[in-house]
Amino acid sequence: MAESIVTDIAREKMLKARAGVAPLPKIVGMAFGDGAKNASGGVIAPVADQTELRHELLRKEIDRYEVVSRLVYRYVCTLNEGELANKYINEIALYDEDGDLIAIKSFLDKGKDEDQEMGFEIDDTF
Repeated sequence: MAESIVTDIAREKMLKARAGVAPLPKIVGMAFGDGAKNASGGVIAPVADQTELRHELLRKEIDRYEVVSRLVYRYVCTLNEGELANKYINEIALYDEDGDLIAIKSFLDKGKDEDQEMGFEIDDTF
């Protein structure tokens, strides 16, 4: 079962932006990893104070974002043929212009074949 969180760093940045202390950096990319599986094969849920993926494999700029509704934006990133070939991905995160992880999602292993594209989405919801 998939688990997702907004990180403490993201919440702190939102508070500072609302107070006018600092601008809110935009989301620019997605990080991919394979470290969100425990010894029995279960999903390890992300935690709010997490500052990195458990085992990051790749960072890549997002392809685009979509406005799903007034309070939901969806970020989309595609792994192209050859990228993370023959890897199992079980954690992804959005990162901002500062390189900080903003939201993290963990899920069951998704195998990535060398000759396929694979798309990932994360909804930013309020």
